[in-house]
Amino acid sequence: MHSQDGERPPILEHVAGNLRRLRQEAGLSQEALAARAGVSRRMLVNIERGDANVSLATLDRLAAALAVLFVDLVRSPDPAADRGRIAALAWAGAAPESRGTLLTGVAAAQAAELWLWSLGPGDRYASGPDPAGWQDMVYVLEGRLHVEVDGITRIVEAGDFHAFPTDRPFAYVNPGPGLLRFLRNVVY
Repeated sequence: MHSQDGERPPILEHVAGNLRRLRQEAGLSQEALAARAGVSRRMLVNIERGDANVSLATLDRLAAALAVLFVDLVRSPDPAADRGRIAALAWAGAAPESRGTLLTGVAAAQAAELWLWSLGPGDRYASGPDPAGWQDMVYVLEGRLHVEVDGITRIVEAGDFHAFPTDRPFAYVNPGPGLLRFLRNVVY
């Protein structure tokens, strides 16, 4: 992950500790992980020390070599943190508006679908449960989305997101007076 202006993205704060912990849990030496991932041992040492400005591609290779998700390397290790929420700048370009922000990530066994949804005022979409392992990730473009799961309503404002398993009945609701538009990513 890099920045065109040389500033380190905040997401790198978690990479060093997560990588070291996951490597040790896998029972791998730095040399063994470096060989599996196709990176130099020196690069791996620098990443674990927090001294390397690592590319997204290198993190992908390290995650694959550890048999974990990319998000497992970059998410907060804080057990009190919302584990579905990352929301961290992962790349910044030369122009201030050029940026890549990783919002969330989930495991996918087979496929992912990206949907653009809109709900008129007072409208509701209700769904029965999906098979185990299915998840939805939503990003609200306009309006206020109410996500109902197990009798609990989560309000997602425009510009925010939410991810959740869909192995139980759920609903998307627009209780507001205006149009609600959101992106829905179904992952299974």
